[in-house]
Amino acid sequence: MPREVHVKKGSEINAPSGAQTDGMIRMSAITDMSDQICGTVMIAKPRTSSAVHHHGEEDTIVYAAKGFGAIVSGPDGSKRQELVPGDFALIPAFAEHQEVNDSDEDVVWIITRGGRNPIVHNIEGWGKS
Repeated sequence: MPREVHVKKGSEINAPSGAQTDGMIRMSAITDMSDQICGTVMIAKPRTSSAVHHHGEEDTIVYAAKGFGAIVSGPDGSKRQELVPGDFALIPAFAEHQEVNDSDEDVVWIITRGGRNPIVHNIEGWGKS
């Protein structure tokens, strides 16, 4: 069976889709096309933060494309790591975290996950998964 290359135009990635987390806009780019990987765009509006959440059994790679944001993680959210354009982050499966945008501009991250569709499990605070 021949393998086909699929292209998703940026102009087609323009509406919230898939699992959402408060404070973030998540838009599907490459989903339901592969059993091994999916890709989304995440926009954090100015002065917002996501709910504390994890991505189930999916490892997540973040590429910071625009703006200055942070990932909060660790016991009780005790670790904060800043991301600037060009930075990458690995969020392991089941790792509780929160995305934060303290700036006055949008933060845009490109998200790649190990699964057919993105999984988002919002939780009620740290250590409540």
